[in-house]
Amino acid sequence: MRLGIFGGTFDPPHIAHLAIASEVLYQLNLDKVIFVLTANPPHKKGKEITPIDIRLKLLSAAISDNDNFELSRVDIDRPPPHYAVDTIRMLVSISPNNEYIYIMGADSLMELHTWHEPNDFIESCDEIAVVKRPNFIFNSDRVEFMFPRIVSKYKIIRMPMMEISSTDLRYRIQIGLPVRYYLPPSVYSIILSENLYR
Repeated sequence: MRLGIFGGTFDPPHIAHLAIASEVLYQLNLDKVIFVLTANPPHKKGKEITPIDIRLKLLSAAISDNDNFELSRVDIDRPPPHYAVDTIRMLVSISPNNEYIYIMGADSLMELHTWHEPNDFIESCDEIAVVKRPNFIFNSDRVEFMFPRIVSKYKIIRMPMMEISSTDLRYRIQIGLPVRYYLPPSVYSIILSENLYR
């Protein structure tokens, strides 16, 4: 199977996450997109993150109506640190015959040199799906200069720019701005009923 790997804190999961997963699934002819919920992301040390059980509930609700989306606990059921390269290695060790396509933002790709074992990460992926961000200039020459082996691996995903982020949504909820149409209905319902992000 061709599997997209979409890692993140998903705090909360929003419609741009689902749109990205759907576009990658279609454009790269994937069988499924695996959402890997990261319990303790190394790049967010010191930042307040919603407890994993709440994020798990929100993400499960967000993807529950799409058979092509699946939730993985690979980064929940193992101790930190949770590096992307280790996540891919674990998935490959479980199912070595699959192809693994890692989904990331263009901004993350530009910061790949700061990741843990970036060259091994590139080697472990069959492909890398790169989604451009609003108001972000992607310098492909710089990335290819730092990581020449990435040239044959990454694919740019063309889709409408959606300027939605979990950080902004948490802030909007906190100060009472509307968020209903930025979130899947099931996620919005849980946030309301459990009074999250207040």
